[in-house]
Amino acid sequence: MEYTHIVQYYETDKMGITHHSNYIRWMEEARIDFLSQIGWDYAKLEEMGIISPVLNVTCDYKISTTFSDHVQISVKVKEFKGVKLHLAYEMKNGEGKTVCKATSSHAFLNREGRPIRMKDEQPELYKVLSDLAAE
Repeated sequence: MEYTHIVQYYETDKMGITHHSNYIRWMEEARIDFLSQIGWDYAKLEEMGIISPVLNVTCDYKISTTFSDHVQISVKVKEFKGVKLHLAYEMKNGEGKTVCKATSSHAFLNREGRPIRMKDEQPELYKVLSDLAAE
């Protein structure tokens, strides 16, 4: 799945390059878009009583980006075993060069903060994510 982010002026620092913290925000944007693309909009998950907090984030910065760059972000399911979802991101600039490789890990919890057994409690979402992990 692909998502495009256009670097905003406020995302750059005094040197005119994108501040590193923004890449994590872009991952969040891309993840929310990814869920929508697979038919599981985050608002829908919340309505169902599912929350998905971030457990871990890694970023490996390759090339700087600057104001008005178009950054293509691909999102793939790296691993899914029912409770934790591990995503992989690759961000490329307009020239197709990789600017960042990243990962994020998320849990699936109910409103009380307890882990959800996705296979039993949300079998449709479990199947979609399992199938994407197998690709």
